[in-house]
Amino acid sequence: MISTHILDTTKGVAAKGVAVTLEKQEGASWTKIGSDKTNADGRIVFDCPKVAGVYRLTFMVEDYFKGEEHFFMNTPIIFNIKNTERKYHVPMLLNPYGYSTYRGT
Repeated sequence: MISTHILDTTKGVAAKGVAVTLEKQEGASWTKIGSDKTNADGRIVFDCPKVAGVYRLTFMVEDYFKGEEHFFMNTPIIFNIKNTERKYHVPMLLNPYGYSTYRGT
């Protein structure tokens, strides 16, 4: 299981409706595993097979900030899964001019 949670730190709310795509690296290319939009709590859970490898979550923040001044467009986060026994949660703290992420629990 790979999940994410996006919080809009400027507004102090969950970032609802952000499109996110999950991909797995296969050699020099990426294979799409799934895509979804964050729910009212800013969350998505990708129920995918537990396979070691390099993954990429791409956050379509440009659409989220549409109509507002912002700096970042679509934001990829690339991470490596080695231990397939664990859950992987990749939260994002987001604002129009920056973002932060970490490996959550």
